[in-house]
Amino acid sequence: MADPTPDRITVHGLTGHGFHGVYPAERENGQTFRVDAVLELDTAPAAADDDLTKTVHYGELAQQLHAVLVGEPVDLLETLAQRLADVCLAYPVVDAVEITVHKPEVDLGVPAHDVTVAIRRER
Repeated sequence: MADPTPDRITVHGLTGHGFHGVYPAERENGQTFRVDAVLELDTAPAAADDDLTKTVHYGELAQQLHAVLVGEPVDLLETLAQRLADVCLAYPVVDAVEITVHKPEVDLGVPAHDVTVAIRRER
């Protein structure tokens, strides 16, 4: 019986200074955002041939995710998460991705450590 757990490549805690949010201060001053990306794919072909072209080059992926994170501002973390997921799904070998966007400097008017939005997208 095949293992039902897919292979995964994870980029955890990628950090950047972005200007996302609905409040003027967020757009003017920006703040730190963190991203976790968990990609589901079959890594067996890459492993069998020791061939980087048959998997996701996570160094390049990290650069692409960072560019979105610090790039064009959006109002919603949901929108940012979708844009990050789209980057991951642009790799043909990726079957699904889970993106978690962290907003650790969030101002909720009460003490809070972090706010996150997590999405999962499949082909």
